[in-house]
Amino acid sequence: MIGIVVTGHGHFATGLSSSVELIGGKPEHYEAVDFVQEDSTEDLEKHLTEAFAKLKDCEDGILVFSDLVGGSPFKVSVELSMKLKDQYKIVVLSGTNLGMLVEANLTRGFASDIDSLANATVETGKSQVMRYEFVQHEEVSSDEGI
Repeated sequence: MIGIVVTGHGHFATGLSSSVELIGGKPEHYEAVDFVQEDSTEDLEKHLTEAFAKLKDCEDGILVFSDLVGGSPFKVSVELSMKLKDQYKIVVLSGTNLGMLVEANLTRGFASDIDSLANATVETGKSQVMRYEFVQHEEVSSDEGI
């Protein structure tokens, strides 16, 4: 099984996780780690390390979803992925949106490996971003009838 950790600024992780649960039920092998204003990066590292330890039985790896590339949750996750590489295979993603998280959670049991799941998840995330534009078409009337 591939474990999932979601992390981000404020209540990003628990907020998205509540939506994941609403859509797909309570996920297993899944941890949410918020980085709130009162936390230092040392606190964040401790919380992420605890989350990884809870997922120690996820032998296929742990996929980390973070909010902003370069932000503290992303940087600490990347640093821990290198520091803990002998204990866990950790793959870190950034720019997380709800669509990619829901899909990864629902399809991870069918993924051949963590790298293919990570790649598919990134593509899903990209495809979930769009701009809606309302275009009103003029009705064409015909005086000639049918």
